[in-house]
Amino acid sequence: MTELKDWKNGARGHKFIASFSGGKDSVLALHKAMKAGEAVGLIVMLEEEGKRSRSHGMPPELIQAQAESIGLPVYTAAASWTDYEKEFTRLLADAKSQGAEVLVTGDLDMPEHGCWNDKVATNAGLKLGMPLWEMDHRQAVEEFIHLGFETMIVTVNLSLGMREDDLGRTLTHEYVQELVARGIDPCGEGGEFHTTVINGPLFKTPLAVRKGEILSDGEYAFLPLELDETADREIV
Repeated sequence: MTELKDWKNGARGHKFIASFSGGKDSVLALHKAMKAGEAVGLIVMLEEEGKRSRSHGMPPELIQAQAESIGLPVYTAAASWTDYEKEFTRLLADAKSQGAEVLVTGDLDMPEHGCWNDKVATNAGLKLGMPLWEMDHRQAVEEFIHLGFETMIVTVNLSLGMREDDLGRTLTHEYVQELVARGIDPCGEGGEFHTTVINGPLFKTPLAVRKGEILSDGEYAFLPLELDETADREIV
């Protein structure tokens, strides 16, 4: 297994494949890892039908637009929870054949023992890099904002203090202060919310998106985003 002390800097001097949700944590981890090593691509897992990402419910075309703007290929597979690990490991093997030596993830709070990321990386013959591991939650989101990334709230858990009017809001320092005052983890690590990153220092050009109508499902509310094909958006 990977030595714990190496998790934060696991990508240093190595080629890596990054587990990617399109949200703030995975993008911040990718940004840090790209400062230390060389990315060969992004892993994105889709739901069984292949119409949405399993982590944040993003349409594949939006994820592809993020990847194109960042300048990286996407390694993707559709999977149920039953065969998720098998398909994820298969993608790791594909990435390793393209030179990847490390799996990078955006997790902050993975346990020291019994870490799933470490298990699948080891089984694929890769090291593990978690640049955000054990980072203070507020510090992580404040750094993300300070770097100039722009991200939008797209999913909220109404039972955990979030509201429908949080959907579509952009994370700013002032909004972080508001979330903290409301008793909400500003990183959303308790499942309070999910985000979609649309611009920042990794992006060659911002994503032009169109907001859909808010959808509700029990204690969750969602703001669908679609690419705005009418906007003047050129991927370099």
